[in-house]
Amino acid sequence: MTSKELLYVEDALSHEQFMQKCSKNASSQLQDQALSDYLKELETKHTELFNKFLNLL
Repeated sequence: MTSKELLYVEDALSHEQFMQKCSKNASSQLQDQALSDYLKELETKHTELFNKFLNLL
């Protein structure tokens, strides 16, 4: 893997981790259950994407 590709993967990992954290925080603060459930699904999706990028290393 080139250094440029490694930087891309590291950047993608940071983005997915940030989105995971934001989704988790927002879902815990919402009173609308449907919206909270949707954000929990997004959190799961970002966790899966994070793991996929991590497996590239």
